[in-house]
Parts: sequence; C-alpha cells; structure tokens
Amino acid sequence: MKVVIINKSDSTGGAAVVSRRLLLALRDLGVDASMLVAEKLTDYPFVVQAAHGCAMKAPFLAERLRIFFENGFNRADLFKVDSASDGIPLWKNPLVRDADVICLNWVNQGLLSIEGLKRIAALGKPIVWTMHDMWNFTGICHHAGNCSNWHRSCGDCRFLGKKMAPDDLSNKVWCKKKGAYAFARTASQGDGINFVAVSNWLADLARRSSLLNDARISVIPNAFPLPIKPVEHLPHDKFRIVMGAARLDDPVKGLPILIETTRRIRSTAPEMADNMELITFGNIKNPEAFRGIAISHCHLGPISGEQNIRNIYAGADTVISTSLYETLPGTLVEGLAYGCVPVAFNRGGQPDIIDHLKTGYIARWDDNPELAAINIAEGLRWAMAVSSPRHRALMLDEARKKFDASAVAKEYLRLFNRILQNPNSTRS
Repeated sequence: MKVVIINKSDSTGGAAVVSRRLLLALRDLGVDASMLVAEKLTDYPFVVQAAHGCAMKAPFLAERLRIFFENGFNRADLFKVDSASDGIPLWKNPLVRDADVICLNWVNQGLLSIEGLKRIAALGKPIVWTMHDMWNFTGICHHAGNCSNWHRSCGDCRFLGKKMAPDDLSNKVWCKKKGAYAFARTASQGDGINFVAVSNWLADLARRSSLLNDARISVIPNAFPLPIKPVEHLPHDKFRIVMGAARLDDPVKGLPILIETTRRIRSTAPEMADNMELITFGNIKNPEAFRGIAISHCHLGPISGEQNIRNIYAGADTVISTSLYETLPGTLVEGLAYGCVPVAFNRGGQPDIIDHLKTGYIARWDDNPELAAINIAEGLRWAMAVSSPRHRALMLDEARKKFDASAVAKEYLRLFNRILQNPNSTRS
C-alpha cells in the first residue's frame, strides 16, 4: 500500500510534528508511506519538498494579498484565517498520482487551494483528511471561538473587520468548500473525503456544522513519543506546576486565569502557595503578562528537543492547561506520560486525555475568571494529594493505550484498508 501524507511542513507547527510521527509509525508497520511538504527541515529521504523558491512563495503571497484586501487591510488578523484561494499543483506530483491513499493534514498558506482539492479528487483515489482544527468546516477561520456562523454558511466574519458582511470572504469560501466536498463525493473513491478528527470534541463540532454534518468522520488521536516504563522523577523541593505553549500570552491559553489561580491559592492557603513553583516554557510577546503570579515562578523560554521537554516533566509534579479551548493539547499528553498529573478545563479534547479523578482533573469552566480560577485551584489541590510513583505508572499505562504511535498508525491502517476494500461503507 502506498500512502502519501501532505502537510505544510515536516517540522514547523504541531500538525507537522504529529504528521511526521504518523509517517514514521506507518513505515514501521510496513506501509510504503511518504510525506509531501512545502517546507522540508528533516533529512528523511521519504519526505519530499513539493515546490521550491518562487513556486511556493507565489501562491502564499497571492493568498495573503487577497485576504489583506478582503479584511480591509487589517494586519492584526491577517494570519488568523485561510481562504485556500491559491496553491501549487499537487495533483501533478508523482507521489500523489502513484498513491493508493492520499492523506491531507494541515495544507493551508499556499500549499493546497480549494480548486486543487477538486483536481486531487478527480484522480479518483481515496482521500483521508485529518482535521487539527475547525478550518475544514468553517469558511476561513481555524477556531471560531464564540461565533456560531459555521452552523449556517458563515458570513459576517469578525476576522474581516469593516469588510464583514453576509456575503463576505468567509461566506464565499464556505460556498467553494461546499462545492468541492460535493465534487469529491462523486469523483473520489470512498464516496468522498474521509475526515479524521483528532479528538471527540472536534468530531462533535464537525457533525454539528453545515459543511460536514453528513460527512464520514472518524476519531483518531495524534501520536506521541511515549516512554516504555515510568520515568524516574528528578528530585526537587517544591510542588512543581508546568505550563507550556507555543505562545503563552496568546489569549486562547488563558494565562490570566492561571495567574488568578495562584493569587487565590496565596490568599486562601499561603502555606500551600509557599510549597509551589510554576515552571513555564514557550514564547511570550509581552513579559508583563507574567505580572501578578503569586507563587515562585521560573520561565524557561522556548524549548526544543524531545529530551529537554522530557526533563522538564520529569522534574515536575503536575501539568496545567487553562486554555479557553484546545483541540488535543499535546502538553497534557506529554505530562501524563512523563509523570505530571494533568489539570485542565473541559474546553476541547481534554476529556480524551484525562480520566477525571483517575488520571487527572477536569475543572469546571466558568465565564467568570475568578470562579474558573477557583476550580483550577481545586484541581491543583487534588493533584498534590494523588501525585505518587504508583499514580505515575497508572498515567503512563493510560497514555500508551491512547496515544502510542504504533496504536495510532494501526487505527489509520484499519481505516485505509476499510476504504480500499469497501469504499462505499465508511460512513460513521
């Protein structure tokens, strides 16, 4: 079986990392898998750059210029949306033409256009599209937040500023996606595109959307590199809390709620606060965003390399996420596997990772930040009480069952075989 995985990069961004892990796991199972990318940063011979130089930059710049015009020349939101107006001719690539199954992942920013999707579908091959965010079933945004226009046909998009209107860019792209999906249903093997959501939360959203409410949607999580046995905890004096993100002061990450949590603990349980230390890693645009943290705090900055990240978790006790929404937060999976009790809100794929009051703590969300912080503080108290070598072994067992790369690859392989053997019976 020949499989090609298409993603913008093989290293940059979360989708790139998990796509590469899937590629390697499929190859370990004997699948002739390759990866087609716009940006190649690894030296794997089976990862191929689809285009070079101007051939890649031209569609990227063309799409950005179109969006810039359609959003009223608003730089702030320029990269919060994608229109897939331009792309490179992937349907001509030998890896695509020779594949038995075509796997699309994160293909935005000038890699694949909507018209290009139709040209790939016209090849008549099975298409599996892994959704890492909401873009597949919205007009142009990757996370809709509180907007519900994707239940209809988009339009009136807040990311378009003064150009928002019922028939704005988001509505136009929604219509193009609808047409492309309908075309794929008649042209490609497998009765159209087989969508994969990386969490049940994302799948539920897709099934409620106007674009994918009748599509075939499977749920297969991302793969993560996991230890075989519990990792030895590195000695430390205080109860260490870890929070990591690509950008910690991104409003979605809910850093103010974490800060309020530390204040709450300091005011109600000062001895507990004295025994806590917060470790953060990742980029931050405004260092002042850390102002107000009421417990000992160390910021490590951006961290690269799996071993360095493992060492952070091995020297900590709990991993926290205060995100307003997350598709499948990798830091929680990593923390779970390496011995940190996860604490998070039920605002996305977190319940796919955490078994509440067994492997971790799902805090109740509240629109009032102070109440939300109280609920997170309760989760931290629970984590302090259960953290132990025995609990770390339990967490690793659960992580391996769900997120081991081999297990995830086998789920994809079963999907591929099902489509190829009986292409019209894949609706879930």
